[in-house]
Amino acid sequence: MLFSVIIPVFNRPGELRELLESLTKQTYTQFEVLVIEDGSREKADAVVNSFRDRLDIRYFFKPNSGQGFTRNYGFERARGDYFVIFDSDALVPDHYFAVVNEYIARDKLDAYGGPDKAHPDFTPIQRAISYSMTSPFTTGGIRGSKKNLGGTYHPRSFNMGLSRKVWETIGGYKLTRMGEDIEFAIRIIENGFRTGLIPDAFIYHKRRTDFGQFFRQLRFFGRARINISRYYPGELKLVHAIPALFTLFVFSIPLWALISPILFGLASGFLGLITLLILIDATRKEKSLKIGGLSVVAAFTQLIGYGIGFLSEGWKRIREPKEFRETGASIDYPS
Repeated sequence: MLFSVIIPVFNRPGELRELLESLTKQTYTQFEVLVIEDGSREKADAVVNSFRDRLDIRYFFKPNSGQGFTRNYGFERARGDYFVIFDSDALVPDHYFAVVNEYIARDKLDAYGGPDKAHPDFTPIQRAISYSMTSPFTTGGIRGSKKNLGGTYHPRSFNMGLSRKVWETIGGYKLTRMGEDIEFAIRIIENGFRTGLIPDAFIYHKRRTDFGQFFRQLRFFGRARINISRYYPGELKLVHAIPALFTLFVFSIPLWALISPILFGLASGFLGLITLLILIDATRKEKSLKIGGLSVVAAFTQLIGYGIGFLSEGWKRIREPKEFRETGASIDYPS
């Protein structure tokens, strides 16, 4: 099987170099690489050229259109039997394609997703963010769990594959932002294709390098979940509102002190319990008290960032004209 690796890039030549370097070490080598530069100011053509003697690689530059449509650009030019999508801030273990090839052949998956992990060389903040994004305390573990909402696995585009038949049948991404990967996964499943998680097809995902960037990213994710409800109202589930409820709870704690010292004590105690559980779990998994403490900050940043985005976009959704609410049309708000 020939895999076509699609990598959208926007102003990340340094991170792309690390990703391409990891691809040169694959034990299964039947793949091509398509780097799609999405209107970057910091172009990566020189980085790509430096790998031409080690990878079957092609480089394309196009005007900026966002990740979803940039992946479509790659699909249209891919030669492979199976398309694999990576974010440019990923590192790929050397066993990745060998595992995927074996798993697809055995289970006949039309599309798959893989989890992400923290690389040993990641900074403490990166490791804390990675923990938060895969922790059951933040609902982040859903993406890498063997069970998923509704019993069907929804792949995510940071680490995802799909057969050429899927693309030829349903087309590419219809959204370029605001939950484009969620909408794409829903259409794959609705068209009867078989999806699944490949647990050993993990990548090392660097994500954001500070909590400010992480907060802005998660706020956008919260907005994206509401945007998906414009197209698929049934996909908005109670679990998606948990970060928003947590955010309202945290911000309401000072008010409890004015209402009742007892209620204030109970609320503060509950928040302290959550903090302790995250600290213990993260310290145990990361084998570092420092990373455990940073993981508490990351978890609260994730929950509150997502919650604020969810609430703000939800309020916009409520105030939209009736014709937008009834048709599921999207109003494109700036991030």
